Amino acid sequence: MIGKTIAELRVGDAAEVAKTVSESDIYLYAGITGDFNPAHIDEEYAKGTFFKTRIAHGMLLAGFISTVVGNRLPGPGTIYVKQELNFLAPVHMGDTITARVEVTEMIVEKNRIKLKTTCVNQDDTTVLDGEALVSPPKAPKQDG
Repeated sequence: MIGKTIAELRVGDAAEVAKTVSESDIYLYAGITGDFNPAHIDEEYAKGTFFKTRIAHGMLLAGFISTVVGNRLPGPGTIYVKQELNFLAPVHMGDTITARVEVTEMIVEKNRIKLKTTCVNQDDTTVLDGEALVSPPKAPKQDG
C-alpha cells in the first residue's frame, strides 16, 4: 500500500496522530540517539532548570510529525525533503501530544507538497510548529 499521490492531494487536506509521552519514551529516545542531556533524564538536575522538571526531547516531538507524514498524509512511500521546527513550549511526561500536518501548497511539476506541521498538548497549547517539504509517492506504473 502506498500513500496519497500528488494527484490525490488537495490544499487543506490534513491528518493527525496522538501519543501520550511516557518516561519510557524519553529513555528509549535517549538510548537510540545517544542524547543523554540531563534536562531529559536526570530529575535532580532538571529541578534546577527553568522547567523545574524533566522535559521530553524536542526531536522526539519532531518524530511524531514524521509518523503522520509517513503513515497518514501523504503516507507510505513519502520522502522528507525538508523540515523547519519551532519549539514553543516544554512537553512533560504524561502530556498527550497531537501531531498534525496540513497541506498548504502543491508544487505539482516537482512532485512536492508543503505541509504546516504542529504539535499541541492536551491543553491545546502549541508546543511545536513548523513547515515540511515532502515528495509524496508516485503512482505505480501500469502494465500494458
